[in-house]
Amino acid sequence: MTGKNAIVFSHDAVKALATNMTKIANDVRGLVSGPRDSIGEITIPANEPGSFIMRGKVNPAQCKAVAMVAVQVMGNDTAIGIDVSQGDFELNVFMPVIAYNYLQPVRLLLDAICFFTKHCASGIKANKQKMHYNLHRSLIVVTILSRHIGYEHAAKVVQYAFAHNTSLWKACVSLGYLSEEKFDSVFKPEEMV
Repeated sequence: MTGKNAIVFSHDAVKALATNMTKIANDVRGLVSGPRDSIGEITIPANEPGSFIMRGKVNPAQCKAVAMVAVQVMGNDTAIGIDVSQGDFELNVFMPVIAYNYLQPVRLLLDAICFFTKHCASGIKANKQKMHYNLHRSLIVVTILSRHIGYEHAAKVVQYAFAHNTSLWKACVSLGYLSEEKFDSVFKPEEMV
């Protein structure tokens, strides 16, 4: 009668789902950030009129809702742990609050996942132009060139590209490490996947 371990363990799974949903929602928020000066590699549906701070911006409101629900689920998980600890001898009179703290986050999380799927995830579109831009402006992909020009030259290419706010292509060609044609033939970031 007093031991409610099954409830604690099963609610841990609910909490784990909430943390995973938060991770997904935060990744979407990061990837949709922008519209110009950030990652911006995906777009989401414009369900709301926009941001009160920046007019015309599509707010990731569904992502924020998922995160808020996840915090509530984590709070309920703590409450369940405390409620379950209140069993004395052969009785735990906290069963009503245990049930409430279990069912409330399950319902909230179900609603949040359904709304996130319907109003956000199902409308996500790749911004291929921005992805291409980000990939080719990234300095980390210099590792592709290391096997062709060596580690030290690759490091100089990164330093040059950073100092001159230019691409690896421009830096490598300007430093004379590879011709335009050779760079284009060896620089295949998609092969890193």
